[in-house]
Amino acid sequence: MLKLIYYVPETHLESTKLAIFEAGAGGIGNYEHCAWQVLGTGQFKPINGASPFIGALDTLEQILEWRVETIVPEDKASVVAKALKASHPYEEPAFEFVQIVEI
Repeated sequence: MLKLIYYVPETHLESTKLAIFEAGAGGIGNYEHCAWQVLGTGQFKPINGASPFIGALDTLEQILEWRVETIVPEDKASVVAKALKASHPYEEPAFEFVQIVEI
């Protein structure tokens, strides 16, 4: 089992969750669409060659973003990652998978 963690602006919070849930994320026992989320501040500075959804080249941006965590079966990781990337507004969305040790 894996935990998916990603960051997204509020404009795309619900649409990214729906996309990853439809791809197989968020199932725990007899429950589906399970996630935990918290609002925080992200920052980035687009450089030459970037096409930012928010902000301008060579300008440091600080924006409110949601951190979303959910569970993903290992065999669904690739399709969930593709769904996240396709539904996310950033050209380089920040996300990670963390291995969960099941006891």
